[in-house]
Amino acid sequence: MRHLMSPLDFTVEELEKLFCLAVEMEKDPDKYAHLCDRKKLATLFYEPSTRTRLSFETAMLNLGGSVIGFADASSSSVSKGESVADTIRVISCFADIAAMRHPKEGAPMVAAANSSIPVINAGDGGHQHPTQTLTDLLTIRALKGHLGNMTVGLCGDLKFGRTVHSLINALVRYEGIRFVFISPEELKVPDYITDMLKEKNIPYEEVIRLEDRIGDLDLLYMTRVQKERFFNEEDYIRLKDFYILDKAKMELAPEKMLVLHPLPRVNEISVDVDDDPRAVYFKQVQYGMYVRMALIATLLELV
Repeated sequence: MRHLMSPLDFTVEELEKLFCLAVEMEKDPDKYAHLCDRKKLATLFYEPSTRTRLSFETAMLNLGGSVIGFADASSSSVSKGESVADTIRVISCFADIAAMRHPKEGAPMVAAANSSIPVINAGDGGHQHPTQTLTDLLTIRALKGHLGNMTVGLCGDLKFGRTVHSLINALVRYEGIRFVFISPEELKVPDYITDMLKEKNIPYEEVIRLEDRIGDLDLLYMTRVQKERFFNEEDYIRLKDFYILDKAKMELAPEKMLVLHPLPRVNEISVDVDDDPRAVYFKQVQYGMYVRMALIATLLELV
């Protein structure tokens, strides 16, 4: 039995196999429409989510399976004090696979250690969000044709953004990756990330103004400033609109640059960018569903 706690749990070769399966599922959905007949996915979401939870549920339904679970910790026995370990032991009696979103770092790992079914980390605190990273990688691979040899700009909240940290750690395994970190001083990428890049001799630079480097990017990954990660509302208000990608800035960008965003967006991408063919964040959502279909099938050993 295998779990997914981090994007690094899969080798580059295993990821390629997963992505090929996801692409095949997109092209020939009927072939996989009954793969998970009589199988159940439990979605255990202790933290609010729309896209991730619905993406998992849709993925399982598309495979012919069914879904149980909860979308709010207050509607589960955690409100009575039940531990994660006990919850997953109970869920293991009902479901064949589980996806867990939790505000505490490491909670899905505790679940995996006590589970008799595969557990997928659907996001834990500011730590990891591996299926979002798989989504990002599949989107880049599908639209760029490769996952190496590119300059990747990451803009916004690089301190608390779990999607950013996971994506950086995943991309460093590919050849020819260069990073441009674009953020205010208060939201810089953590030292453990830059220390890792130095150790691996992977080029990166840190800048404050998006306009200064957008013309050099193959990929721009925008993030929102997350109110829920701030202890001080004044700091959040001061920084929440620090970066807004609009048509004027897009005019400075290369013709083939892609714009990704894990969503939800607030103000950081103007709606006038949505019609730009380089804006692929809604396609990204679709790829997320296919990669989760492939992941469920792989962890259940049905392919």
